[in-house]
Amino acid sequence: MGNCCPRGNTAPNEPSDDQKGGISTSGINAPNSSTHKPESSTRALPPSASPARADKKSKSTQNGPVLGRPMEDVKSIYSFGKELGRGQFGVTHLVTHRQSGEQFACKTIAKRKLVNKEDIEDVRREVQIMHHLTGQPNIVELKGAYEDKHSVHLIMELCAGGELFDRIIAKGHFSERAAASLLRTIVQIVHTCHSMGVIHRDLKPENFLLLNKDENSPLKATDFGLSVFYKSETEHGIFNAILRGHIDFTTDPWPSLSPQAKDLVKRMLNSDPKQRLTAYQVLNHPWIKEDGEAPDTPLDNAVLDRLKQFRAMNKFKKVALRVIAGCLSEEEIMGLKEMFKSMDTDNSGTITLEELKQGMAKQGTKISEMEVKQLMEAADADGNGTIDYEEFITATMHMNRMDREEHLYTAFQYFDKDNSGYITMEELEQALQEFGMQDGRDIKEIVSEVDGDNDGRINYEEFVAMMKKGNPEAGGNFKKRRSMAI
Repeated sequence: MGNCCPRGNTAPNEPSDDQKGGISTSGINAPNSSTHKPESSTRALPPSASPARADKKSKSTQNGPVLGRPMEDVKSIYSFGKELGRGQFGVTHLVTHRQSGEQFACKTIAKRKLVNKEDIEDVRREVQIMHHLTGQPNIVELKGAYEDKHSVHLIMELCAGGELFDRIIAKGHFSERAAASLLRTIVQIVHTCHSMGVIHRDLKPENFLLLNKDENSPLKATDFGLSVFYKSETEHGIFNAILRGHIDFTTDPWPSLSPQAKDLVKRMLNSDPKQRLTAYQVLNHPWIKEDGEAPDTPLDNAVLDRLKQFRAMNKFKKVALRVIAGCLSEEEIMGLKEMFKSMDTDNSGTITLEELKQGMAKQGTKISEMEVKQLMEAADADGNGTIDYEEFITATMHMNRMDREEHLYTAFQYFDKDNSGYITMEELEQALQEFGMQDGRDIKEIVSEVDGDNDGRINYEEFVAMMKKGNPEAGGNFKKRRSMAI
């Protein structure tokens, strides 16, 4: 499959390709990928497709023990500036990308402080979770993770407004109304994490950052070092002290607060999980409701939104995404793998219509029977009535994966069977057949929607424009020559 990442992302409960006797070229293998020409025999990337990444020269052949992939010299890619913060395991600096001049925050974790296997797993899981939450507007975005001989470096979105804790200290006080508005945003972030199968486990003002210094700056959650993917807990000893705890409302500032505020806190800290408020119920509590009214619009569900977005795509784009999904690393898809396992309640390796409906319901999402069926049909590429692991990853991965030129070019290569630099009608038809995704329309019509110069074939620039059409997260400077279907 061209230059896909060669790390194994096997489906849950399935043996790896090596165990099966095959050779693993990617996590999600495309049909007949072994017949495609290897990277060494392909032509050079078109000028517009060249990733031009400075880190290509800085990679080592030795895998790092934390991230499990080749170590890299992050300082050859980013220049380090002033210190932004300091925690138990590492220091955060302002960094500037040497080529683009863009500024980011870099959290550097000293490997000497990772004293046991659990510490290493915590860092690895933090990277996996941040990749999984990519694209959520109120969560600090991970731009990349690097490991060298001494440290692990997490390059993240820069939040120049600082910590919420400092804003609270600077203001000195908040009215209950302002506090309710702030808490409403925080609980919405918690709901987003829960809908993605993630529990933060370290919610405090220091771990919420302000994007800028404006009074109404967006709030973003950060520091997922203690976070986990949600499972049925078996560790009964955890939180025993909390479960036995007594809430004391007699000390300051509680006596001066409203009964509604105290009622909300009591319900949020109920020791019985069945009685404790969910994030959705918190947002509908009288103290936190905006203007005393529950919001009319349903809460966003990231997985549902991605399935709907995937459903709107044509099959040409869906096949391209299937190829891109096969290039994603284990750390990028670990969260989706966990979500698939949680929905696949009978461990069959597939998600049925009923399991999809129950999975959405568990996330607090109410959708009609008809809508569930439509989403099922959209994700079920081979039309067998269930969603398998590869189909789930393809349909629910975040669209920012298409912002990477190496992924787009790999997908283009998959269609361009003869390495001519163009996708012909015959090649597109062959690719759709390989995935069992005949479009049902005339191939000429599909090509004409993408073929900007009307030469009867699709070049790389036209392919990229089609892939980025309708995707607000994808950047790029490619011209949209004409209106194209997605």
